[in-house]
Amino acid sequence: MPPTPPHGTPASPSTSPGWWRDAAIYQIYVRSFADSNGDGEGDLPGIRHRLPELAALGVDAVWLTPFYLSPLADGGYDVADYRQVDPRFGTLADFDALTATAHELGLRVIIDIVPNHTSAAHRWFRAAVAAEPGSPERSRYVFRPGRGADGEDPPNNWQSIFGGPAWTRLKRPDGTPEEWYLHLFDAEQPDLDWTSPEVRQEFEDVLRFWLDRDVDGFRIDVAHGMVKDPALPDIAPGQKAALLDGQTRLPYFDQEGVHEIYRRWRSLVDSYPGERALVAEAWVDDAPRVARYLRPDELHQAFNFEYLTAEWDAAALRSVIEASLAANGAVGATTTWVLSNHDVTRHVTRFGDGARGLRRARAAALLTLALPGSVYLYQGEELGLPEVADLPEEALQDPTWERSGRTERGRDGCRVPLPWEGGEPPFGFAPEGAEPWLPIPEAWAALTRAAQRRDADSTLALYTTALHERRAHPALGDGAMEWVAAPEGVLAFRRDPAFACVANFSDTAVRSPLPGGVLLSSSPVTTDGDAFLLPPDTAVWLRL
Repeated sequence: MPPTPPHGTPASPSTSPGWWRDAAIYQIYVRSFADSNGDGEGDLPGIRHRLPELAALGVDAVWLTPFYLSPLADGGYDVADYRQVDPRFGTLADFDALTATAHELGLRVIIDIVPNHTSAAHRWFRAAVAAEPGSPERSRYVFRPGRGADGEDPPNNWQSIFGGPAWTRLKRPDGTPEEWYLHLFDAEQPDLDWTSPEVRQEFEDVLRFWLDRDVDGFRIDVAHGMVKDPALPDIAPGQKAALLDGQTRLPYFDQEGVHEIYRRWRSLVDSYPGERALVAEAWVDDAPRVARYLRPDELHQAFNFEYLTAEWDAAALRSVIEASLAANGAVGATTTWVLSNHDVTRHVTRFGDGARGLRRARAAALLTLALPGSVYLYQGEELGLPEVADLPEEALQDPTWERSGRTERGRDGCRVPLPWEGGEPPFGFAPEGAEPWLPIPEAWAALTRAAQRRDADSTLALYTTALHERRAHPALGDGAMEWVAAPEGVLAFRRDPAFACVANFSDTAVRSPLPGGVLLSSSPVTTDGDAFLLPPDTAVWLRL
C-alpha cells in the first residue's frame, strides 16, 4: 500500500508559526538516499520519488546535504558553484520539482550552505591561484607568506580537521614556490576570508537565490568558523580540533565576529514570507556558548552536540538536558536534539552495537522525541541501521582516510546507502544491477523499509508511532518538562497534560517511579495495572 501523508500535516509548510520550535526534521544524505538513474549515487529525482514515505513516517521537514556542483573531495562540502546542481544529482528543475512535491506533502525543505570554504575548483579560487599576491582575487581567501628565510614554513602551526597541516603552498607554473593558503579541512577546501565585503555580499546573494526558489531554511556548515583571529597566532603544540570537538578553544573557531554575520543573515531571511529557519552546526564548548548563536536576532536553531556525544549514562544525559534547556531558554530558543548525523558513528553502534546497541538506540529515540523542542533524525536511524565498520579499504572515500596516512577510516561507515526493499543489494536504493557508490551489507536484507513495514515490532514501526504520537499529543514538542524522582540509573519526567517518559539506563529491571498506562515502549514491559517493571535499556511513554 503506498504511504500517505500523516494526519495533522499542514496543507502548506508556511502556515505554522515558529514551526522549527518543535519540528521533527529528517536529514537526507543525498548521495546515499535513493538513486533514480542507476549510476550508483543518490539524486534529487530519487528523493522526490521517496518523499511520500517520509511524510508517512511523520516528520515535518527534510534537510538535504549539499547537491551543488562539486568535485566531491569531501562529499559535496567542497562547493564549486553554489547556484548549480551537480549533474550527478540532477538539475535545478529537479530541485524545484522536489521542493514543490515536498510542500504538497506538508514537508518543509532545508538545504546546506557551506560558507567557511569553497572547493579549489570554484572560479574564485582558480582566479586567486592565477593572480599575484596582494591582488583582489586573493583577498577572498586566506593567503599569507610563509615563515623562514625563503617562506618555506607555514604561516602558523594550525592543523587540518582531517589531519596534517592546515596550510598548502602554491607553486607557479615554473615550479617557483610562493604564498600559502589556509584550509581547515581538506587542501581542496580553501578557507574564505570573511573580512572581504565581496565574500559577505556573495553569500547573501546565494541565500536569496535559494530563498527565491522557496526553500524553508538553511543548515549552516561549520557555523562557528568563518572568522579567524586576525593575528593568526600559533596554537599549543599538538593541539587541534577533531570533528565535532567543542572542548578545544582555538583562534579559528567561535570568534565573536561570526555573530555579526548571522545578525545580517537573520534580517535577510526574516524579509521573506513563510518563516524561513537558520540552523547552526556549531561545535562550541558548552550550552551557554551555543545559546549565543540563538539570541533573538541571530539563528533559530543549533544542533546539540553535547547531547549527541554524551555517554549512555542517566546522570550525564540529565546534566546535558538541564544545561541545554536552561541556556537556550534564557535566549528564548528551543533545544534541537540529535543522536546521529553524517559525521559520526551511528548511535546503534556507539551504544554497544548488536542487540544491546539497538535496544539502547530504541530507548534513546523515545527519550529524545519526548524532550521539549525539535529533533533531527539521520536517515536510516528509523531502520535501526548500524555503522558499517568493515567497508573494504578500496571503497573508502572520506578524505580523512588518506590525510591520516590510512590510519583513520573516516565517516563512510555512516554514509552507506539506504536499504528500501528486496532480498539483496542494492535493496531498492538503485535499479537492479546498479553498483552503489559504497557497498551495502547483505545482512541489511532484514532491515529494509519494506521488511520492517511488515513487522509491528520493528524499529520503523516504533519511530512511526512515536512521531505520529508526538505530533498529536498536546504535551509533546515545544514546552516545559518536570523531572520526577527516580532510582539511580533512571530518568523520569512529566510533561503537561498527562504525559511522562521513563528511561532505564541501568543493567537491572526497575519498578517505574510513575504509575500510568503505557502509550509506547522501546522494549516489551510487563504491566500489573498501573504498575510495571522497566527492563534495562528501555524507555516508555506513559499516559498519566
